[in-house]
Amino acid sequence: MPYYRQVGQIPSKRHTTFRSPDGSLYAEELMGVEGFSADSALLYHRYPPTAIVDAVAVDDFRTPLAPNRPLKPRHLRTQEMQWAPGTDAVTGRRTLLGNADVTISFVVASAPSPLYRNAVGDELLYVQGGAATVETTHGALAVTDGDYVVIPTSTTYRVLPEGDLRLYTVEATGHIGPPKRYLSTRGQFLEHSPYCERDQRGPTEPLLVEGTDVDVLVRHRSGLTRYTYAQHPFDVVGWDGCLYPWAFHISDFEPITGRIHQPPPVHQTFEGPNFVVCSFVPRKVDYHPDAVPVPYNHANVDSDELMFYVGGDYEARKGSGIGIGSLSLHPAGFTHGPQPGAAEASLGAERFDETAVMVDTFRPLDLADPEITREDPRYAWSWARRGPDWD
Repeated sequence: MPYYRQVGQIPSKRHTTFRSPDGSLYAEELMGVEGFSADSALLYHRYPPTAIVDAVAVDDFRTPLAPNRPLKPRHLRTQEMQWAPGTDAVTGRRTLLGNADVTISFVVASAPSPLYRNAVGDELLYVQGGAATVETTHGALAVTDGDYVVIPTSTTYRVLPEGDLRLYTVEATGHIGPPKRYLSTRGQFLEHSPYCERDQRGPTEPLLVEGTDVDVLVRHRSGLTRYTYAQHPFDVVGWDGCLYPWAFHISDFEPITGRIHQPPPVHQTFEGPNFVVCSFVPRKVDYHPDAVPVPYNHANVDSDELMFYVGGDYEARKGSGIGIGSLSLHPAGFTHGPQPGAAEASLGAERFDETAVMVDTFRPLDLADPEITREDPRYAWSWARRGPDWD
């Protein structure tokens, strides 16, 4: 839940006359969620945000998914995917996994994206490498390696990469925000929260772009539609409220540690509909004299665990082929834990130098074709060091 912001020009009272220099009324838009009963923002447009001149159904760019059968852990290798020059961050993203609550994609983008709006739910973008400007109806955000970006549902935006941009995308069918246990009843971050309002970055000034007959790609529950707007949607002279795009750098997440190994909820950063997102960052590790710093073996009886490795050296996965850019999926029904020898090797460690983004879903994740995800077929047998496809 972002805190209240005011950007640009707004009238002193809501829903009152507010005129442009030529005397015409600005068009007021309430952008809100949960039927006028939750967070919202009021935006003031130069032109009517309702004026479309065309609407065309278009083919979806998402790839088909299939159940994880046979049920087994998976290792997906984004670092081995190939990308054509001119790929953009929206239509070029490749779906890796998903279910009815969330779709997880990856892209290496080098060209500006089309204007895009996800009217199904919020999006969480994680910049795994490179830098970009994310332009939105509320203003622009400069982002770089390690930034999370939360895009509220129905926000029109585009991504302008600076060179190659490695982007990990979590598209929800609901809203994404800080865990409720971090917030007071009025929405302020509490003292035990591992990040707070000071770490959040929002747009600081309006973004005004002229143009007519402007295409916007809109994702909705039955597919994709391309609207053509009479005027460019980046025409907001001012806005205020608590619903807007915001960024947060993973290095600003303050890790919670203890004398013995702490469970994954201490790493939680966001929550969404039937899923959570956690940040594993460099940190001091367990300081009990007999502590075993790497995770113990555990069975996810209610969730699938998807880990995206983005920096450092992940101690529990040494010897498994996991590297920067890898994703490991440990599904519900599979007991998983550190690779053989990792627990012994971790004894006496004082610090872990690792960065990873974890998504835990409470419904099973379906999978894209292994050829798309560059799946390593040996990973499931890496604990036993024998089995199909094992040399």
